[in-house]
Amino acid sequence: MASSSRFDVSRLEAAPRVPGKPRHKTREVKVGARVFGGSNPVWVQSMTTTDTFDVEATVKQIHALEEAGCELVRVTVPKPEDAGALSAIRARVGIPLICDIHFDYKMALAALDHPVDKIRINPGNINKAGDTTHDRFRQIVRKAKQKGVPMRIGVNAGSLETEVNLKYGFPCPPAMVESALRYIEVAESEGYHDIIVSLKSSDVLVAVEAYRLFAQMCDYPTHIGITEAGKPPYAVTKSAAGLAPILLDGIGDTIRISLLGDPVPEIAAAFDILQATQRRVRRPELIACPTCGRLAIDLEDIIAKLEARLNGKRLPVKISVLGCIVNGPGEAREADIGIAAGNGQGMIFRNGEMVRRVPEAEIVDALMEELARWESENQHRIPKTTDAEGLGRRKRLL
Repeated sequence: MASSSRFDVSRLEAAPRVPGKPRHKTREVKVGARVFGGSNPVWVQSMTTTDTFDVEATVKQIHALEEAGCELVRVTVPKPEDAGALSAIRARVGIPLICDIHFDYKMALAALDHPVDKIRINPGNINKAGDTTHDRFRQIVRKAKQKGVPMRIGVNAGSLETEVNLKYGFPCPPAMVESALRYIEVAESEGYHDIIVSLKSSDVLVAVEAYRLFAQMCDYPTHIGITEAGKPPYAVTKSAAGLAPILLDGIGDTIRISLLGDPVPEIAAAFDILQATQRRVRRPELIACPTCGRLAIDLEDIIAKLEARLNGKRLPVKISVLGCIVNGPGEAREADIGIAAGNGQGMIFRNGEMVRRVPEAEIVDALMEELARWESENQHRIPKTTDAEGLGRRKRLL
């Protein structure tokens, strides 16, 4: 066949077999028992919706978040009674506790008198207008340093300082990054470096470009999220659309999905986005074809049974279940374990090779048997933690 003169296909040979950028290397910052940055996992966090001073309701919600897999939790501290409740809350929860401060720097100082694991400050609404010394922010930094408490500098497109907005005309990514860098420099001038940074916007494009720009200029770990995403299910889609490009660029050290209502669903959404971008693979990935007209087995029943039997397993394995012979064999070979099925039987693949044929009624049992063999064969290649990146891809294991 004659080669095309329109496209230079020789350039494709140098393309990586597995797309995606390596993790952006950031300095490490300890938050309670968690370490942010470096090669540590992208931690999942959320925020309570209760009145913080209502200790019972707040602790109950935090326990529900912990049960869902939440690894850090934030509570708001707008009033003195909220600060006063922090010690009681901290004593009854098992994950790091973050206090969230807006507007009143005195609430930050009060919160730091309690055993919190991190403080979140929005400098854009903390500092007094026109104060070029950043005195209020400096007071918080000094006390955080004294107490050994790390800080998130939370830049939000909706609350940038007036002078930054005037300089750029609107809350664009460069404006957000300049604001973050300004306060990092203030903190560093006080000898304080336990800093995590967020650059949040409700505009997906603004958030993506702000995080990319910041990563080019700084090595502090980042908290990523799309703020005020709204009500599910659209809010989850919007968050995934904004956070996937950031994560695929290797950016992000902790993540929060901001959803209207009960915060518990935020946790599953965050882990799903991390799994899909292969930044934190912590459970089997089950691939199934759509139920099109070519489907020749009861795929929904097979998938339901597999989901039940895989529930709770922490193996970073990719399992593909295809119900026809069109794409089935190819997809099954690409997975760690796969099946191409139709007309009452299935071909089982493991590590790219077909190992046997089984009747449709035995597909689930056969796949579980092959999973046990795969786990035994690959145990020495799988890290003790299942939070490593991309382990569900056979080409990375072999």
